Amino acid sequence: MTILNWLTLAGLAIILALALYAAFLWLQVRRRTQTEQSLRREREQRLAADIEFLAQSLASGQLPPIEGAIRIKVLLDNYTGPRREALDLTVFETVYDATAHIPTHQAWKDLPRAQRKEHEELMATIEQSHKSRLENVATELSRGLASVR
Repeated sequence: MTILNWLTLAGLAIILALALYAAFLWLQVRRRTQTEQSLRREREQRLAADIEFLAQSLASGQLPPIEGAIRIKVLLDNYTGPRREALDLTVFETVYDATAHIPTHQAWKDLPRAQRKEHEELMATIEQSHKSRLENVATELSRGLASVR
């Protein structure tokens, strides 16, 4: 065998090794992509179930309207799955925006009683003006985000 034959065989061996390595990498990328898609679908299904559960709780009066609207709005912000076009979910954002400045958790506890009273009155006004619309939209939403069950 001549040197040219040896170089040709070595070149073919290198090409074959690189092709096998490229195929291995491609399979890894494909597997990772499928896993990510599966995880994304599961996340969207979980979010949809949580949104529908909160909506059902809100519609049945088990969840205070303002708290329900805020929780649903936050979950909807993270949900990117399919939605029925007929659903008008703007009321959740309206209530969220109207209450965004109100402190929560420890900051609420640290407020003076007079400020807490002011915020409670504001929340009562917001609740009164949006309660029926929140309940109607929550009833629709509890039937499903993507399709009516």
